[in-house]
Amino acid sequence: MAAAARTEELIERHTLAIEGGRQVSALLSRPANARACYVLAHGAGAGMQHPFMSAAALGLAQRGIATLRYQFPYMERGSRRPDPPLLCHATVRAAAAACAQLMPALKLIAGGRSFGGRMTSQAQALAPLASVRGLAFLGFPLHPAGRPSESRAEHLAHVRIPMLFLQGTRDALAERVRMEAVIARLGARAHVHWLEDADHGFHVPARTGRTDAQLRELLLDALCAWVDGLP
Repeated sequence: MAAAARTEELIERHTLAIEGGRQVSALLSRPANARACYVLAHGAGAGMQHPFMSAAALGLAQRGIATLRYQFPYMERGSRRPDPPLLCHATVRAAAAACAQLMPALKLIAGGRSFGGRMTSQAQALAPLASVRGLAFLGFPLHPAGRPSESRAEHLAHVRIPMLFLQGTRDALAERVRMEAVIARLGARAHVHWLEDADHGFHVPARTGRTDAQLRELLLDALCAWVDGLP
């Protein structure tokens, strides 16, 4: 294990073993004052070191939340084509199990950006993830752009732990009225926090007078408040 220190956090490099003899890389950001850990999966088109993922990990470390970022196998081998869902689910399980072993005393949540969050919720719906007490989604991809639907959310009915959806009001992959309908059906275990004017990548137009960095701070504050409220 190689480690690199920063003022706000300690980043440790790990290797996760998953089924079929495969291995993927992972980065554990562990602040000294950590009170929880977020198992954070990347989106479909960019890996664990995408600027958004790195900034989120740093911002959470500054707030006392550790993160375990990790690669899906297709990203590890440099492919742009996502793995079959079952392999993604196995990768999520390996990451959650590793986090539970590395930091057994911390409150554990899981989820991630877009595709990564959806693979996490699918895995949880099939069988509970080890020690995970809640799921947090950074832009849940409810439907393809321009093709509104709620079918991608059907499995969420089988998730029995708390869920937080952090969504932009301009997200082309999650029409607000449809997302609100999904949340209503899920009941008290689901909560949505809307980020005004943000798109699926959590970018805001210059006309708003806010920057992406400022919006990300709001996102991370909302995430931390929800984590602290988990039993």
